Amino acid sequence: MTGLRVINLDNAGLPALADALFNAGLPNSDIGDAGRLFFRFENELGIAGYGGLEGGNADRLMRSVVVPPGRQGCAMGRAIVADIEREAAAMGAERLHLLTTTAAAFFSGIGYQVADRTSAPAIIAASAEFTSLCPASAVYMIKTLEI
Repeated sequence: MTGLRVINLDNAGLPALADALFNAGLPNSDIGDAGRLFFRFENELGIAGYGGLEGGNADRLMRSVVVPPGRQGCAMGRAIVADIEREAAAMGAERLHLLTTTAAAFFSGIGYQVADRTSAPAIIAASAEFTSLCPASAVYMIKTLEI
């Protein structure tokens, strides 16, 4: 248990997520599209961050993990990813995939493995993250979830 409350974002919560992603230099143009589920994470100190999932099968894309600057360095990222992993597993996901331009070391430290982008399952490779939102230089990573 991370001590974070996980709140599913509805359309009314997406502008705050879009702002957080914009401020972190992360893509946000497709967050309102179908097939995406985003969460806000809170504790007694307020918003700890955001994150989400895309897709609906055994392979899902982890999206938009962002921790506000004032909350960074306090293990919020680890707690958020752990909660996203639990949510994904509860929905039937077996593997999480992600792309990152700045956080490969962070994700490697919590069990994600660097992989060749060409090895991504077709459903993941066809996502907007892979095809247009993230640069070709983004590191592709994968983790098998413990179910």
